[in-house]
Amino acid sequence: MNLSVRLALLLGLLSMLTVNPVIAKISVFASIPPQKQLIERIGGEKVLVESLVGANRDAHTFEPTPSQLAKLSQATLYFHIGMPFEHSLLKRIAATNPKLRMLDHKQGVSLRKQDPVLELETHPGHAHSSNGADPHIWTSPVLMKKMAATVRDALTQLDAESGPYYQRNYQKLAEDLDQLDHEIRQTLQQAKVARFMVFHPSWGYFAEQYGLTQIAIEYEGKEPGAKTVARIVNLAKQQQIRAIFVQPQFSRRAAESIAQSIGARILIMDDLSEDMIGNLRHIAHTLATQS
Repeated sequence: MNLSVRLALLLGLLSMLTVNPVIAKISVFASIPPQKQLIERIGGEKVLVESLVGANRDAHTFEPTPSQLAKLSQATLYFHIGMPFEHSLLKRIAATNPKLRMLDHKQGVSLRKQDPVLELETHPGHAHSSNGADPHIWTSPVLMKKMAATVRDALTQLDAESGPYYQRNYQKLAEDLDQLDHEIRQTLQQAKVARFMVFHPSWGYFAEQYGLTQIAIEYEGKEPGAKTVARIVNLAKQQQIRAIFVQPQFSRRAAESIAQSIGARILIMDDLSEDMIGNLRHIAHTLATQS
């Protein structure tokens, strides 16, 4: 191969590198898996997203690991959502990574009050109060659109050149969420279940949006004793409960006992599913098939 040919090849390779430079992805952290799905849908190939709380972990008792804190100290964006562990985390990260943009994923959302709960057990450090704001906004497709818009705006501020890309992705996601909302409304028209019992009050926005009622029982995943189970059974009978939601992170032994006593069905519903869009669709279809 003569020198001129080699030189032409070298120049060709250099031009390719110039035209297609390697661009670093934006490092983004979220508190919980449902946020991760939204961020990835908007950011696409331009972001690298990690959720602090992993699959089958209880976000209300979670504490980040040292390796997660190290990664977070190098991140560009962090979307927090109102989980208990965030209170101390935000202060620590602000000190170690002052350049990190920390955004409240609830911004622009009118929060509902947490539903009153029947406190069956008393646990120090319990994170929820019946007087507090309900952070579980990701159980509503309408509010998920607002969360997605927050992501779009934040990414566009960091990477204005890719603004049209983020807008296109947002528009497609917004259409999917509108379709999901319509589908859920159509599906639940067939549902005979108007109220359900839940062992953690995380479905309030979903229930409110679709004319349902959640009866919230709280015992933080602990196994209730016989007297407590009897109280729940009496309440469930009074409320004519036919469906009991249980999170996969918690034991369902007590719920199964209660369901058997009142003739209700146990429904495993994960409010921290990463595929929240598919999860909400599944919940609607499941409720519609209950008798």
